[in-house]
Amino acid sequence: MADENRFQRNVKDYWYVSYNEMVFPAIQKGWVLPADRWKEFDPFILMAEDWFKKGTFTDHPHRGFQTITYVVDGRLEHIDNAGGRDILEPGDVQYMNAGWAARHAEDGVEDDVAHTLQLWLNLPKDMKNSETLYQNVYREDAPVVPFEGGSVKVFSGNIAGVRGPLDSMVPITLSELNLAEGAEYTLELPENHNAFLYVLAGSIEAGENQVSLSKHGTATLTYNEDGEGGSNLKIKSRKRQTKVLVYSGKPIKEEIVQHGPFVMNSMEEIKQAFDDFRNGKFGPPAE
Repeated sequence: MADENRFQRNVKDYWYVSYNEMVFPAIQKGWVLPADRWKEFDPFILMAEDWFKKGTFTDHPHRGFQTITYVVDGRLEHIDNAGGRDILEPGDVQYMNAGWAARHAEDGVEDDVAHTLQLWLNLPKDMKNSETLYQNVYREDAPVVPFEGGSVKVFSGNIAGVRGPLDSMVPITLSELNLAEGAEYTLELPENHNAFLYVLAGSIEAGENQVSLSKHGTATLTYNEDGEGGSNLKIKSRKRQTKVLVYSGKPIKEEIVQHGPFVMNSMEEIKQAFDDFRNGKFGPPAE
């Protein structure tokens, strides 16, 4: 049983994602975490929810941050210019550390409509020139811990007595909660992690303040940045087949500049990234 003396999390703010139709082969986009509020979300920068077909996210570069892509539906093909190629299916996750120079493509497969959630996760200044790497976490490889009325799947961090396989450059957790109607669960998170949740299906009450959220609802959570212990997040399902993603990470507390596909600490570094890409320093295209 979770320790009731731990820091008890509340919902700090919440909203529902609005969506815009895009130009084909992109179909629809919504901002789960809007980029202009990154200081509130630190270490997270933004999260986009996209529906798209093949030809949308062809070869492109990144520098200075990480991505965590969760496949909601359809199939997603990953290609990078280091020779990596794979297809991810619903429930799979891909982690990328763009580091100093990533160049890749993320696209729908054949006639599939890919539906994804992509989170941008900051890197500290001293890691922005780190080695580029990719890691695929398939749904069957993430440990699942059952509880009465549901289960928690752990992609990253130490949750419910197990450790997720995703190995981020900075301390984060990512878990997926599946709950039947009326089921309750207390998720334990590091007390000093900033955190948010996103309701993929169903309806919940979240936090000590029991805020109601349904599908497409996003909530940021209270935390104790000076704490060194654990914290409790209480979630209760109000509908059958409820699915919730919970992300947490320790704030980096550095100013950033996000421009196009790059996230750096100054505009001069952004300009350098564009120059390096134009001058071929990111390597050949991903194809």
